[in-house]
Amino acid sequence: MRISIDAILTGKAERFRGDETSAIAKTPVNEARRVGFLGIAGDEQADLSVHGGTDKAIHHYPRDHYGWWAETLGGHDLLAAPGAFGENISTAGLVETEAYIGDRYRLGSTLVEISQGRQPCWKLGHRFGIASVTATVVTSRRSGWYYRVIEEGTVAAGDSLELVARPLPEWNVERVFALLIGGDGKREPAALRALASMDVLAANWRVRAEKLLA
Repeated sequence: MRISIDAILTGKAERFRGDETSAIAKTPVNEARRVGFLGIAGDEQADLSVHGGTDKAIHHYPRDHYGWWAETLGGHDLLAAPGAFGENISTAGLVETEAYIGDRYRLGSTLVEISQGRQPCWKLGHRFGIASVTATVVTSRRSGWYYRVIEEGTVAAGDSLELVARPLPEWNVERVFALLIGGDGKREPAALRALASMDVLAANWRVRAEKLLA
């Protein structure tokens, strides 16, 4: 599978609400950017306790969902261009049911691996000016996902995202998100046990699976 990258986006941490800062407002870059183990050159995260790090170096949100969001929200100016959800990578043709934990992709010249879904927080609702957006991400399972960087490289809009390995074809992003964030794990303890011992799953989500089993 190979799809084209619509946009590469980066953002700087800036004042967002009161004294709190966020780098959720990301904008497209026109030139190729270096991709390191902590993400795309020029990109920032304001709260490193919940964003960024090696397990959440790059955020990918499908442009495929924008039409659904426009209909659900009755339209919104943010949906006119990529970046509404604070994503670093925008594509069409790959969604949570077709992307799997542990998938490895050639992203430009970079090699990346899906580590977890994106767990939404209040900042997403505040960005849209609609508090319910965060809960709607959870109920709709339209979460997007994060990559860790396996091999550093470069990437630019127009480059390809090409699947090179799929070691866990039973564990798509939507299913794992539903189990760990959407409440389905209460009914599937065996699945939670599997997730808790899954090396390629981000460490904080393995911990979450363990806590849900307790």
